[in-house]
Amino acid sequence: MKTISENQTLGIGLRVLSGFLFAAMSICIKATSGQVPVGQIVFFRSAFALIPLVIFLWWRNEFPRGLATRRPFGHLLRSSLGAAAMFASFASIARLPLAEATLLTYLSPTFTSIAGVVLLSERLTKWRVGGVLFGLAGVVTLVWPEIGHGVMDDARMWGYILGLLMGVLTSFALIMVRSLSRTEHLGAIAFYFVIASMIGGLFTVPFGWVMPDNTQFALLVLAGLFGGFAHIAMTVAFRHAEASLLAPFEYLAILWPILADLLIFKSPLSSTFITALPLILAGAALAAMEGRRRRPLS
Repeated sequence: MKTISENQTLGIGLRVLSGFLFAAMSICIKATSGQVPVGQIVFFRSAFALIPLVIFLWWRNEFPRGLATRRPFGHLLRSSLGAAAMFASFASIARLPLAEATLLTYLSPTFTSIAGVVLLSERLTKWRVGGVLFGLAGVVTLVWPEIGHGVMDDARMWGYILGLLMGVLTSFALIMVRSLSRTEHLGAIAFYFVIASMIGGLFTVPFGWVMPDNTQFALLVLAGLFGGFAHIAMTVAFRHAEASLLAPFEYLAILWPILADLLIFKSPLSSTFITALPLILAGAALAAMEGRRRRPLS
């Protein structure tokens, strides 16, 4: 029987930690989204995520020399897609229960597998087809009861639309990461994404930023720090353990938003969410199945 090594145990621990930190980031975003504009949240999240990222790159002797690039336009496209996905994600979180908004992020592997077929001429396999079918079934299960009976309000409708848009944008961004990682440092890819997101957030200043109070400011800062440390923990986790070993812990991360909805935001879980949950997670697992056989990008 194959045993788990000390390094693999560390990788699992870091993957669980990253899931918790991403959830903590989302909780901070959800808590401020009613008072602070999305663009302002994106700026703070990106600006304060830059602090742990720069420290991590400097510790690895990748800052600033690791930021040199031969593909500036590739970074521009990847960063723009990633920043747009962040805007869509945060706007979805503002309009939906946190668990539902988080569940929609698990559609990204499904969209990525299809984008790989369309853009990179990768082979359409049973895993990818199965992932798409399960993912679509989960989305229909989640939204159809309200749409079919005409009881869905505009906020929830836009929350679902933005969540799906986030999944599509993230899939294209991940395709670009796959391409850039062949020649570029991963630290540079992450760094330029954060910078682009900060700039995107600044562009929203004319649309009305607010002066956050002390609690809101603390939550915005924490959102950035949690997000930055979560990305680092996930990256290091994949250096210690294979993606196939870490996959179950990736899908267990949905537990944190569920608990946050129940205990913090006092939002009960809907029956449609409970039904859609296994379908969408199964779709994500199937779509990512082939990727588990390749070396992870991180």
